[in-house]
Amino acid sequence: MAIVVALIACCSTLLGGLIALRVGTHRQVVLGLAAGVMLGVVGFDLLPEALEAAGQEVFGVPAAMLTMVGGFLTLHIIERSLAVHRGQEERFGAHRHGLESVGLLTASGLVGHSFLDGLGIGLGFQASAALGLSVAIAVIAHDFADGFNTFTITTLYGNARSRALVLLALDALAPVAGAVVGTLIVLPPEAIGLYLGYFAGFLLYLATADILPQAHAGTSSRRTLMATVAGAAFMWLVVGLA
Repeated sequence: MAIVVALIACCSTLLGGLIALRVGTHRQVVLGLAAGVMLGVVGFDLLPEALEAAGQEVFGVPAAMLTMVGGFLTLHIIERSLAVHRGQEERFGAHRHGLESVGLLTASGLVGHSFLDGLGIGLGFQASAALGLSVAIAVIAHDFADGFNTFTITTLYGNARSRALVLLALDALAPVAGAVVGTLIVLPPEAIGLYLGYFAGFLLYLATADILPQAHAGTSSRRTLMATVAGAAFMWLVVGLA
């Protein structure tokens, strides 16, 4: 099941990359919806499951919360180290020439993100079918934005379309590879809980520091804000009915 879901995420990534060829006003609404879905998964499903599975505390703090902060900070440090933030890509538009390697490095980082997405799907289904489904919905939403960003960033920094398409293909296949690994690895519940906490921080950073700024960049609208709220409410409904 995890691999089937990862294949759907693969298609979502490809769709995001293809839509990057035709940027329009609806892009902001779609990204706002994706961010809301991811926030809903973190708050309503991943964190409760991680806290229950991990159990133990470290200096009075639940271990799953520590790994969540670790996941958030990991991506923050990586992005600051690269000195590139995908949500502010327009600021670099006039300086893209001669920076092809920056675009390739950043897009390669997105491929790594997608692999971890797939790993999260595999381990999520190990914890429970309901959690696996919730994680899958978040990953599919995120991978749409990931595919969009992979193509956009690669070309933004002066790379040829052919390179962008190759990286888009790698980004699409990465969650499938991650899901295979996550399915084959058998971990104790405590370890799964710690990873789910880490993955929650991972998704939280992507939603708040990456996708939401993109969704509200330029001319933000009420529709985008409503889409974000609707995405979170949708995940509340999904978790409640699971």
